[in-house]
Amino acid sequence: MTQNVTEMSMSTEPALDPGRWLGLACVLTGLFMILLDLSIVNVAIPAIRINLSANNADIQFVVAGYGLAYAVMLIAGGRLGDIYGRKRLFMLGMAGFIIASALCGLSQSAVMLDISRAIQGFMAALMYPQVYSVIQVSFPARERGQVFAIVGAIIGIATIMGPLVGGLIIRSDLTGTAWRWIFLVNVPIGIVALFAASRVITESHAADASRLDLVGMGLATLGLGLLVYPLVQGQNSGWPLWTFVCMALSPVVLALFVLYERSLSSTKFPLVQLSLFSIPSFRVGVLISAAFLAGIPSFFFVFVLMLQSGLGYSALHAGLTTVPWTAGVAFASGVSTKIAPRLGKWTIVIGSLLLVFGTLGIILTLHVAGVGLTSLDLAPAFLIAGLGLGTVIAPLLNIILAGVPPCCAGSSSGVLTTFQQLGGAIGIAIVGVVFFSVLSGFAVHSASTAAPTLRNQIDEHQVSAVVGDQTVAKFRQCFDEQMSSNDPSSAPHGCPAANDPNLSVVGLALRRAGQLAAANDFVHAVEVVLFLPAGFWLLTGLLAIVLPRVRLDGAHSSG
Repeated sequence: MTQNVTEMSMSTEPALDPGRWLGLACVLTGLFMILLDLSIVNVAIPAIRINLSANNADIQFVVAGYGLAYAVMLIAGGRLGDIYGRKRLFMLGMAGFIIASALCGLSQSAVMLDISRAIQGFMAALMYPQVYSVIQVSFPARERGQVFAIVGAIIGIATIMGPLVGGLIIRSDLTGTAWRWIFLVNVPIGIVALFAASRVITESHAADASRLDLVGMGLATLGLGLLVYPLVQGQNSGWPLWTFVCMALSPVVLALFVLYERSLSSTKFPLVQLSLFSIPSFRVGVLISAAFLAGIPSFFFVFVLMLQSGLGYSALHAGLTTVPWTAGVAFASGVSTKIAPRLGKWTIVIGSLLLVFGTLGIILTLHVAGVGLTSLDLAPAFLIAGLGLGTVIAPLLNIILAGVPPCCAGSSSGVLTTFQQLGGAIGIAIVGVVFFSVLSGFAVHSASTAAPTLRNQIDEHQVSAVVGDQTVAKFRQCFDEQMSSNDPSSAPHGCPAANDPNLSVVGLALRRAGQLAAANDFVHAVEVVLFLPAGFWLLTGLLAIVLPRVRLDGAHSSG
């Protein structure tokens, strides 16, 4: 069952492996763990900050370090699998991921957690491309539609389940250390998947991959790092000059990478097979994938922030709010496998429109419900959006990889997942800039809305007019500073903290006014900024229209 398979030509289809479905279960376990760990940590940030005495820079890297290491190593991870074996690289990545997860969960300092998260992201980059590679070489064309539908459902569900799973893990945290299980839970699951992978995954290599293109890997890593690092750190750093210098240098380095890879086109070891971009479905498909993924993490980044920091939802409550979306993804992913062979690229167009309509429904719900928003209010629009996401993501992978020969499985997987991560990073950067700008710009209005309530509460306790005026002025100042900071969930120095149990009567009134103003500010900001993810998904549908016709049994036509 673990025989070695090497693709002898671009047109040779690998022999059927009787253990391919068990092997699929192993690699999908790894895929789910990788994607879940991109977002699950967000709900644990407050606990990590307190338990490890972490500062803002530490917390930023806990989130960004994983994604950065993951994004810049994906292309190299795919090619390493081509050369040294997809099974071997998957198992190496899984073993490293397990160890890094254990180190994260056992971290005794913020620095140790930051380093462990970066290692975790690096190992994820070794694993992820092998998922697509294993599918390409293990499953015949007639089965790939069904397989990619399963993969799409896993991607969609894992991407948005982070808040729910994280909330379930830390819901009854009495010691402040339950956040550790967000990482430690990977260990037993990973060990089982690793053992099973050693028994059921068939090894495969690319016949033309004789050695690693070290110069190309260096250029690609540098070029992607110059782009991704400023994107993930720029907002928290206040967009200093170095972020723009790095992003300006990135296309120059990536252009050098392309020129260098082109010079190797007659050899057998380029990092990226540039001939991949001569395949119409792949060339257009990676752009569609980037636009599509730009909307998903950016949507949930601002929405979960609104629920927890703005409306005061617990981590579990915020996670449960997304259940209708998750249910829609699961249902539509299964249905799309039946309609995609008949509708082809129009399945993506329809799914994108459902996502746009669902998002517009969420915006309308926010506008109508305001600060009185409940999870039930969001359920109908969330369900529509989930149906749209599931309709797109299930057939999308099959369409993008249609016509890609098995010999290019690793290279195509690395390029595809890199475009996905770049799309996600760019989406979060754009949405984050707009979101925090609106949050800060609307703060004065939100404070003015809450000020009369604050003044009435102060007057009820017979506080002098002078003290009342000073208190209202202090409230306006504190709230403006808070909404303009990198962490709008935390009160500025000298202002009453939301979790302070020893507040005076005036302090309690200030806190209640702050909560009301924050709810109003966050809801307004999200209502405005959600037009951007809707725009990304509209672009996804428009790009899908120009896709060539693709038969989802694996044959490709460019009509």
